[in-house]
Amino acid sequence: MYGSQFIRTLMQLNRLFRLPFLSLLVFSVLSTACKKHDMDDMKHDSPLMKIMMDMMTQMDAQAKTQDPDHDFAAQMVLHHDAAIKMSEEELRAGSNQEMKTIAQDVITKQRAEITQFNTFLGSHQPMQPLVPQFNQIQKTNMDRMMAASNGRAMTMRTDVDYAQMMVDHHQAAIDNSEALLQHGRNATMRQMAQAIITDQRQEIAALQSWLSRNR
Repeated sequence: MYGSQFIRTLMQLNRLFRLPFLSLLVFSVLSTACKKHDMDDMKHDSPLMKIMMDMMTQMDAQAKTQDPDHDFAAQMVLHHDAAIKMSEEELRAGSNQEMKTIAQDVITKQRAEITQFNTFLGSHQPMQPLVPQFNQIQKTNMDRMMAASNGRAMTMRTDVDYAQMMVDHHQAAIDNSEALLQHGRNATMRQMAQAIITDQRQEIAALQSWLSRNR
């Protein structure tokens, strides 16, 4: 008897609370979906993300020679060009002076390095033996960069979004430079790769320090 009464009570409670509970569940699911949709829209609307995506499109279309030194230089031209465009966007739309100073420094350094890369490419012929795995390493590093940036919450505050994405962007440059040190054979490219690693590790530390103080 007591068991039957207990079951009837549970059924009554279920009828009493089922509709509000279901409404709350539906609202929660819809709210989560809307927030994700809004975040996706912000990513697509972000000029910084568009620069990154355009860079990836250009890199995917870029001819590969399978000579690590040649392909490293060619891809770093595109990579640096995107960093310059992102930094120009920070100068245009950002408001924090510390971040603007970092952006101007990136522009100055990476324009000079693009000139060095183009000078190398103008006089260098791809050499044997070919190293096709280097291109796959480059691709893996760039895909990892985009996954990291896509996983970030875009704030639409240019200073914050620039700092976040430049951390990812610089890390990819470091990863590709380390791969060049492993597979490259040209002394000039090896020197440039080491310089990029040293310089951009310092810049990542500065960006992360700024983010810790300004999120």
